[in-house]
Amino acid sequence: MGTEQETLSGVDAGGTLELETLQSHLWQAADILRGNIDSSEYKTYIFGLLFLKRISDRFEEETEELAAEDGIPREAARNDPGLHDEFWVPERARWDHITAQESDIGAALNKALAAVEDENDAISERVLTSVDFNNKERLPDSVLDKLVTHFTKHQYRNADLDDPDIFGRAYEYLIRQFADDAGKKGGEFYTPREVVQLIVKCVDPEPSHRVYDPCCGSGGMLIYSSEHIQQQGATPEEISLYGQERNLNTWAIGQMNMMLHELHGAEIRKGDTIRDPQFTTPNDELKLFDRVIANPMWNQKDWNKPWVEENEPYNRFSYGLPPKNRGDWAWIQLMIASMNETGKAGVVMDNGILFRSRSEKKIRKPILEADLVEAVIALPENLFYNTSSPGCILILNKDKPEERTDKVLFSYAEDQQLRESGVRMYEELSSQNQLTAEGVDHLAETYRTAREEAHHSRLVDLAEIEDNDWNLNVPRYVDTTEPEEPIDVSEKLRELDELEAERESTAAKLAQYMEELEYR
Repeated sequence: MGTEQETLSGVDAGGTLELETLQSHLWQAADILRGNIDSSEYKTYIFGLLFLKRISDRFEEETEELAAEDGIPREAARNDPGLHDEFWVPERARWDHITAQESDIGAALNKALAAVEDENDAISERVLTSVDFNNKERLPDSVLDKLVTHFTKHQYRNADLDDPDIFGRAYEYLIRQFADDAGKKGGEFYTPREVVQLIVKCVDPEPSHRVYDPCCGSGGMLIYSSEHIQQQGATPEEISLYGQERNLNTWAIGQMNMMLHELHGAEIRKGDTIRDPQFTTPNDELKLFDRVIANPMWNQKDWNKPWVEENEPYNRFSYGLPPKNRGDWAWIQLMIASMNETGKAGVVMDNGILFRSRSEKKIRKPILEADLVEAVIALPENLFYNTSSPGCILILNKDKPEERTDKVLFSYAEDQQLRESGVRMYEELSSQNQLTAEGVDHLAETYRTAREEAHHSRLVDLAEIEDNDWNLNVPRYVDTTEPEEPIDVSEKLRELDELEAERESTAAKLAQYMEELEYR
């Protein structure tokens, strides 16, 4: 594979790494694997290498920081585990060691991943996927050599990253692009970062808060919450993050994501949150949180209703059980049950939760009567990766301010440009729409101040919602009708006069022709 100097000469050290560049890079990595393994396995091998390169780059960056801060030689900082007290990359897992291998590269990669797990408690529980690089029939040294050389092209230090959750989003990209074992697109659901940013700005977690995501995926919502809290002066050590995820591969990425962002106190547990909630007290009661954020699977077909009917021990679904083929209101109630007495929650859901009747209305009604819904935001269509449905955000609050008691704020963000303020809500990209930074800030400020704006937002009394049979569809409360074109009466009368004159001329010509033909 050549010397370290030769290999590193291809490193792209200029500027920050944007998601689009990383996605293209990962696609090229998949091209290297084509014909050797099934496409459903691409993401596992690719992310294993991406993770190993990332932690090595971050370790080297941290080494430079330690050497500068402590005034010691770089090699002393690089090789002293005592200085790297939170995360240690042993020699055999460092990228320069990997690039130095000319044979048995798969064995070296396996040993590197195992060494990282052995040296770091945060990922000791098989966080790194159980991929086996050491299978020379499937992955000969020639292929692995190309892969390692390919991953050497970019640096993944903190200073190089355009997006704090870029690796979680890279994994999302792999899920979306490459088929699962059944030959279908991955069904996991991810939230555009602008939507996450909007929710975080609305629920506004503070340094003293405990933040919880009951279906955290790769941890993106928790990462952005931590960024928001750090902007208020908190250090990573002061931030309390909690998440649970049932998909083991995605849970592993979430664990890695926390570690790579130095959020070593974050607790990411694995398991089905409905059947087996991991955050409970010694008295076997649910732990309660200051902020709860989530994007559960929309319209979940099998959300464990039969199990809940027979076994639910925590009284999380006291407002009623939704249909067994639509778990939306089960997740919303789970979030409500996880909020403390001053807690606030933000959840992304399919628009159907706002207006579907029968059993879902029976749940929506008492939740509204309990004055738990503070805001409803109708999002633009085609924001999400695997559905064109517009979706909505519910903001729930157990401690509404007095001026918002028995009221719900409705915001309509489906217009590309707001008619009154002129704010541009979203841009149309090649494959989907994207909320603008201006739109995110405007929506968050509208929520925080309960600002009313014609055709966009309105604060509505609960009595009016009751009159609408507990329907929360935003256009019922915000005038979203398109304005009629103004009519110039004088111009229309002139056009009528011209048409009348034309009609008379045509009639006269017709009469003349009839006479000439002796029909009259």
